[in-house]
Amino acid sequence: MARVKGGLMAQKRKRNILAEAKGYRFGRSKKKAQAREAIYHAQLHAFAHRKDKKNDFRRLWTVRINAALMAHGIKYSRFIKMLKDKNIELDRKVLATIAVESPEAFDRVVEQTKA
Repeated sequence: MARVKGGLMAQKRKRNILAEAKGYRFGRSKKKAQAREAIYHAQLHAFAHRKDKKNDFRRLWTVRINAALMAHGIKYSRFIKMLKDKNIELDRKVLATIAVESPEAFDRVVEQTKA
């Protein structure tokens, strides 16, 4: 019986791998083995950084809220505790957005927590 090399499927796999590696530099966009390894690592980094992004944004919101609170002489941790004590349910993302886009509204929130 004649040997079947699976040429059509092999070509398709190679084409798909190289299509996914399009834009990579040097052999990583032209050679199947290098492209496969580059894609593997790219996917690992993409997965890890999707998880990291959540922490990065939370850290950014904390910094923005803290910067806005400096004018009021309140520390971030005390402000968050005061919010919880007053049952004001604004999350950090909303607070950071308010602090950046409309400082006067943020001032009113701070006054509510102080009262």
